[in-house]
Amino acid sequence: MSSLLYRIGHGAARRPWLVIATWIAAAAIVVVTAATGGAELEDSFDVPGLDSQRAIDLLSEAGADSSGITAQVVTTPNEAGVSFTEPGAAADELGALQAELEALPNVVGVTDTAGAAAAGDVGAVVSEDGRIALLRVQYVQVEDLNIDDLERLKEVVAQAGGGGALQVEMGGELSFAFEEPETGAGEMIGLIAAVIVLLVAFGSVIAMGLPIGVALFGLAIGISSMSLLGHLIDVPSWAPQIASMVGLGVGIDYALFLITRHRELLGQGVPVAEAVGRSVATAGRAVLFAGGTVVIAILGLGVAGVPFITAAGVATSVIVLIMVVASITLVPAFLGLVGHRIDRFSVRRTAKIDTSATDRWHRWGEHVASHAWTYTIGVTGLLLALTAPIFALQLGFPDEGTLPESRTERRAYDLVAEGFGAGTNGPLVIAVDLGDDPSVAGPLAIAIADDPGIAVAAPPEVDVESGVASIFAIPTTSPQDDATSETVARLRSDVFPAALAGTDASAHVGGLNANFGDIADRVTDRLPYLVGAVILVSFVLLTAVFRSPLVALKAAVLNLLSIGASYGLLVMVFQWGWAKDLIGLETTVPIVSFIPMFMFAILFGLSMDYEVFLLSRIREEYDATGDNDRSVIEGLAGTARVITSAALIMISVFLGFVTSSDPTTKMFGLGLATAIFVDASIVRMVLVPATMKLMGDRNWWLPEWLDRLLPTIDIDGPTHTADEREPQLTAA
Repeated sequence: MSSLLYRIGHGAARRPWLVIATWIAAAAIVVVTAATGGAELEDSFDVPGLDSQRAIDLLSEAGADSSGITAQVVTTPNEAGVSFTEPGAAADELGALQAELEALPNVVGVTDTAGAAAAGDVGAVVSEDGRIALLRVQYVQVEDLNIDDLERLKEVVAQAGGGGALQVEMGGELSFAFEEPETGAGEMIGLIAAVIVLLVAFGSVIAMGLPIGVALFGLAIGISSMSLLGHLIDVPSWAPQIASMVGLGVGIDYALFLITRHRELLGQGVPVAEAVGRSVATAGRAVLFAGGTVVIAILGLGVAGVPFITAAGVATSVIVLIMVVASITLVPAFLGLVGHRIDRFSVRRTAKIDTSATDRWHRWGEHVASHAWTYTIGVTGLLLALTAPIFALQLGFPDEGTLPESRTERRAYDLVAEGFGAGTNGPLVIAVDLGDDPSVAGPLAIAIADDPGIAVAAPPEVDVESGVASIFAIPTTSPQDDATSETVARLRSDVFPAALAGTDASAHVGGLNANFGDIADRVTDRLPYLVGAVILVSFVLLTAVFRSPLVALKAAVLNLLSIGASYGLLVMVFQWGWAKDLIGLETTVPIVSFIPMFMFAILFGLSMDYEVFLLSRIREEYDATGDNDRSVIEGLAGTARVITSAALIMISVFLGFVTSSDPTTKMFGLGLATAIFVDASIVRMVLVPATMKLMGDRNWWLPEWLDRLLPTIDIDGPTHTADEREPQLTAA
């Protein structure tokens, strides 16, 4: 592997224009193909085996209108004292709005799912004071829709509310399915911060620009490839945001490791092409190992058994893979092209490597080693305290009431809640397989309406031919309220069995709200399997790399501590509301069900980067000197600067996404940034050296029988000095 990587790096440095031209051609093919023939990104929440999925399938098989998705258009008169129940301009415009909505393509009808159906009214529903009217727009199946349907609805709403007698807002499932998330601002903030960090680290505009340029180039290819991947799997619309966070972070970091190593070799007088080859042969191996671990961990999301989580993981892993390949081919080409000019346009007196930083980290390592017990106990206690809130973790999906008031979805949500109750924003759709007795639907609807968690239930719509009935029910509580989940659980466990006793009929609770709750339960059940599988794989890999089961076990435990601390912070901020105003969070929200699983997969892979770079240097020093204490200090001093710089870049990129108005994006950004900060600063720079000091030579204990069984995996860090220990790699 070392020889192969050397040849790749050396060859790219000697023929830079060929490599660059090949990448540009490949990028052009991907981008053009995606633009002309790429598939739309789709938010499909189909999850086989869930009760809510069974409800959707039943209604779909029966051809019921209610099997599709809905949009909510809600309106109120602009003039005070005007009511929809009285003749006038407001009532006339409301009727015209309803007619325009009914005329839209793919609209089955404009109906209310509970109150109007119970009253025999299929049109607008008006609040008791006559000031708020709700029109529920029923669409066909989501797979037959696209973003054009959302845009047409927006045009009708904008025209109706454009200076007339009405304020018109819209939200609901159609917006959730096709509203494209905000992009650009988060990435830009992260990039600006990354530029500053790289300028400080390298002191050179060219050295700074290379990682940024390569990461953006790789990201453009990766994001474009998602629409091509969409022909094979349903890639969710929010996948590009997650992939952008991870892709930018690893792309810049991997290039940083290679460029740092390359500049060190140039400073030792090694020729340009040779320095590039050696950098790829050493740091490139660590990049391959770390990047491969990230890809494997993210693909492990398939354990969840939730298709859209698996699809988002596949899409993200593709971008990471592109960044790895770009790091060991495109970065060497640019390094060969700029040659010794890499330190030109310096922003300080000299762009050469600052040895004083290494000296400072050397002193820090000695300080930690001399207070090992204090730091081990103190830091472990701190991380456990940060992790403790995880026991209050509440999984779910934020509803539109968590969006900022500048969004029409939030204004629509508030108007609906004011006029009809919070539960109207999250209706339940009960699908009934009638079996041999269609008459069971009526008593079941009555039993549902009698449940204390249900505000109103409509009479059943029975399709005798298909043997399926549908019942719409409005909960008394909002979609993200714990009580709503309890109502759904009570319907399934108590109400349905009692009402359908003695029959062969069955009932299933569907609707977006029930579907999200079922997904949260599925993720909760499967998360331990993902954690166990990833920890086991990491233990085997790290044991093989560093020939030490104790080091591997310690790394796994410390990874869990850093990830647990990030989970705890999410609970404190998003569920408890601590400092929520600092990140622009409107209200407390549950933790989005798939975020803990996604975060674990991503963070585990990223933390392996720092683990490999630090421990490989410590192991190298130990092999050369046999002195564990000195090896820990030297390893920390030799890698701390590059790990800190890489972590700052990751943190900057992730924190940039906290500026998004979407609570889900905020969660990802804050959670990932917190975990990287904890892992790279508290864990790698304090807890790892402290515990390794305490363990002494036992760090490197390995039974002979295990040594014979394990494969040999040789990984070198990015900051080694060129000496006799480095492989003899030459152009020949």
